[in-house]
Amino acid sequence: MTQHAADLSHHLARFKGLRVACVGDVMVDRFVHGDVRRISPEAPVPVLRITSESSQLGGAGNVARNAAALGVSVSFFSVIGSDRAGREVTDLLSQLETTETFLRVNADRETTIKNRFFSANGHHLLRADRETADPLTVADEDSLTEALTREISQADAVILSDYGKGVVTESFARAAIGAACDAGKPIVVDPKGANYKLYAGATVVTPNRAELALVTGRSVESASDLVAAARALFESVDLGAVLVTRSADGMTLVQRDGQVDHLSAESHEIADVTGAGDTVVATLGAAMGSGAGLLDSARLANAAAGIVVKRRGTAVVRIRELTAALLRRGLTAVEAKVADDITASARAALWRAEGLKIGFTNGCFDLLHPGHVSLLEQAKAASDKLIVGLNSDSSVRRLKGSDRPIQNELARATVLASMEAVDLVVVFDNDTPLSLIESLHPDVLVKGADYAKVDIVGSEQVEAYGGRVIRAELVDSVSTTATIASLKE
Repeated sequence: MTQHAADLSHHLARFKGLRVACVGDVMVDRFVHGDVRRISPEAPVPVLRITSESSQLGGAGNVARNAAALGVSVSFFSVIGSDRAGREVTDLLSQLETTETFLRVNADRETTIKNRFFSANGHHLLRADRETADPLTVADEDSLTEALTREISQADAVILSDYGKGVVTESFARAAIGAACDAGKPIVVDPKGANYKLYAGATVVTPNRAELALVTGRSVESASDLVAAARALFESVDLGAVLVTRSADGMTLVQRDGQVDHLSAESHEIADVTGAGDTVVATLGAAMGSGAGLLDSARLANAAAGIVVKRRGTAVVRIRELTAALLRRGLTAVEAKVADDITASARAALWRAEGLKIGFTNGCFDLLHPGHVSLLEQAKAASDKLIVGLNSDSSVRRLKGSDRPIQNELARATVLASMEAVDLVVVFDNDTPLSLIESLHPDVLVKGADYAKVDIVGSEQVEAYGGRVIRAELVDSVSTTATIASLKE
């Protein structure tokens, strides 16, 4: 691990015990998945046969969800309607650990719902919204301002998440930012619209490239364009810094004192950018609340965004995942092929969306021999991307005895990852890889021909959804156990 990565991971150790005040437009992100097999006879539109539905907190709610996933305590403030979606927001917020909520209910407002429809291959078909975007009433605004002002002294940072749905009015934004400044707390703003004067006094605002172009009326095509546009914004609004998110191109941090830093994207494997901005502001706010400088906070936010864009839907980044991502910085390409189960599942989903066939095999792979090489090559030949499940050291001891493994899991994983046939290695701690197989959903499951199909773990599940089970041909008279026995003779 590089020294800089070590310095960044040091900030994460201070996240536990932090408190962040988060305020803004909360909504429900609903995801509807199904099969499209025909066109409607009523109109030239696809017919979606719904197979699954799920809901997550969206908008400012997703900021709170990301902050909670990072181990930060959250005070959450918003306004909802007296409707089904409002009750759903309340229920989803109640499931977040270390989160306290202040939700003002207004029967005349409609809680925002974003319904997204997807085909089985992940193609986004349609989005349908329900919402009220009118500014808050005076009574709602006064109530929200009073509650936030009362809590700011207990917070380490304040996040203002403006989705343009009416909660962040000009007077409320000024009151919130003013209270944060008076208390000496950093304030992060995820902005909306073309009037940034209401965010005056904020420590940092986080527009994307299009939003910066809208507010400044300038071109933002090149890196120098971005810097010029950000500096133009400083001329009209009192802001401490502008962090421009550039999707696959990373981020650009422009500070009022003239410092400019371009941060390269942490990932070029982008499955979905939905909610990535929420991850950025949540991580940025937590890092700044921990005492990290603005540049290090931006680097942490950039690393978190690199994780979340690999996943579909409104996703979060957990503290252990962000720590692991920092640890992987500076590793060799071989070591980078070793992933945890969550990262592997996201990678598999991305490959599948690209139309690639996912293969899976597993084992202890203690002393790699020609039989192992043959198995892996056959597995790779049957797939486009091969994921290898590797028994952890404790799992091997339970299966093989206290004198095994000969090599620890790091050494075994590194050797496997160095092989051209292997695209990803995942260490698992259970006695069988069943839960990993169910998570990865491989198209092809491969084991040696010494296993009867009925004895291959996961075969029933894989064949049930249309996958294949392959029994690989064996190399005669080769096994790790036999090799170890011969060494003891």
